[in-house]
Amino acid sequence: MSSFRDVGPGPLRSRLRGMQAGAAPLFTAAVLLLAAGTAGAQAVKIEGIGRAATPKELAAWDIDVRADFKGLPKGSGTVAKGADVWEAKCASCHGIFGESNEVFSPLVGGTTKDDVKTGHAARLLDPAFPGRTTLMKVATISTLWDYIRRAMPWNAPKSLTPDEVYSVLAYLLNLGGVVPDDYTLSDQTIADAQQRLPNRNGMTTNHGLWPGKGVGNQQPDVKAVACMKDCATEPTVKSFLPDFARNAHGNLAEQNRMVGAQHGADTTRPPGAAPTPVAAPVAAPAAQPTANSATGLIKQHGCVACHGIDNKIIGPAFRDVAQKYAGRADAVDYLAGKIASGGSGTWGPIPMPPQTLMTDDAKAIARWLADGAKP
Repeated sequence: MSSFRDVGPGPLRSRLRGMQAGAAPLFTAAVLLLAAGTAGAQAVKIEGIGRAATPKELAAWDIDVRADFKGLPKGSGTVAKGADVWEAKCASCHGIFGESNEVFSPLVGGTTKDDVKTGHAARLLDPAFPGRTTLMKVATISTLWDYIRRAMPWNAPKSLTPDEVYSVLAYLLNLGGVVPDDYTLSDQTIADAQQRLPNRNGMTTNHGLWPGKGVGNQQPDVKAVACMKDCATEPTVKSFLPDFARNAHGNLAEQNRMVGAQHGADTTRPPGAAPTPVAAPVAAPAAQPTANSATGLIKQHGCVACHGIDNKIIGPAFRDVAQKYAGRADAVDYLAGKIASGGSGTWGPIPMPPQTLMTDDAKAIARWLADGAKP
């Protein structure tokens, strides 16, 4: 993944450098034809449809960071500042020390001082080692920087400033023993940090994904051959999700983050059945919300990614929360405050991050919980 990421799909300028010299005339002809077609298309203008992208819009899209650090913004961050940002925005999912092995895959662990010296994570070849952490696998620090900036934190992607990204990455590297406690990671020192990554020499070019003469083995990674005779018969499904386990951990379709194209299967019904209809939120007076409006809000704000109505997913079931605080006089205000501020310790070791929903929505959900979390 690192090798493919570093050569594309970045801006056009990144890919032109890797093209073979022999392909240049063909590429030039293609560009000229494309330009001619574009010019012809632009000659016909349809009022109200389409416009040129602004420089600001282009800059917002063109944020990739290459392995040679082109595209990296100026900035810096210390390990100490990274610890503060990590505790506030990262630890709830990834653990205080990056261990995160109860919910998410561990980020740190499995690397040694010798790995930092050699650039090869020895435990990747150890079948007895129980897992593969991020710092064991990643070969380019630009991949870490780019991903943190682009996708983290999961409930507010792209909200970290460049200095916060530098700080968080410095703290992560410090957890893995890659950089010392007083290290400052910046656009000026990131090349030095790259030379300390435990698996920096673990990336291979012995595959057909690298463009350019003399790089890789120039053989395609896949080869499609049409079957013309003695073709395999239609496959028969030998394994499927049994009915008794179908919804054991809640509906998978409701357990995905609201960002991105991946969506889980609807596990409330067998394959091929019509999807379970989801009731739209029903408008109700703020003072006394209906159950339908509250259940609509918990779906709208992604609460069902961590909580089921009757079953625990990552956090407790809504019914369990309702039962715990049943009869408490200040239940609505207390629960609305907990929704807004987050917390940990009451229901286990996994903290709930602070939620950014509006106060009226938080109180509507809190009233629903105080009323027994009725469906």
